[in-house]
Amino acid sequence: MTCRSPRLFSRRRFVSRLRVGHGFDVHRLVPDRALIVGGVNIPFDMGLDGHSDADVLLHAIADALLGAAGLPDIGQHFPPNDDQYKNADSGVLLKRVRQYVNDAGFSVICNVDVTIIAEEPKMAAYIPQMRENIARILDISKSQVGVKATTMEQLGSVGRKEGIAAIAVCLISSDE
Repeated sequence: MTCRSPRLFSRRRFVSRLRVGHGFDVHRLVPDRALIVGGVNIPFDMGLDGHSDADVLLHAIADALLGAAGLPDIGQHFPPNDDQYKNADSGVLLKRVRQYVNDAGFSVICNVDVTIIAEEPKMAAYIPQMRENIARILDISKSQVGVKATTMEQLGSVGRKEGIAAIAVCLISSDE
C-alpha cells in the first residue's frame, strides 16, 4: 500500500486512513557533551543537554509520529526521570516509536519532513547522513525523508546559540 493509492481518495477512506502529525523539540547547548542530531555525531565544542542523547531532530520526529497515531507524546513513553533512558540512543527510541505506531494500526509512513533550527554549527554537510539514518530507522526510503536547516537570524534563545530546535511533520496511513 502506498500513499498514492486511488483507494485513498474516497472521502470516507481518506479521512480515516491518512493522519498528519507535528512534532517540536528544543534542547539547550552545554559543554562536555556530544552533539548528536539526526543520529549524526557532529564535531562541535558543545552538545545538547537531555536525559537521553538529546537528539532534538529524532525527538521531534518521534512526537510527530506519535501525534499522528493519536498516541501520548515521547515524554510519556520514555519519561525523563526513568534511569533506563539515561543517555539512551534516540535512534533506538525512534525505532520503538515506529513499532508503537504500527501497533496502533498505522503501518505506512508516507513521509517525514523536518527542519533543524540552529545558529551553529552549520548542518548542511550532515543532512545526507541524517536522511539516511532516519530512513533506516523508520524502514522507509530516503526519498520519503526531507531534512532542512535554518537559523533564527540571531533572535531568541536559539538565535543566541543557547540551544537547537527541530520541527517535524509526518504523514502516516493505515493498511485497512
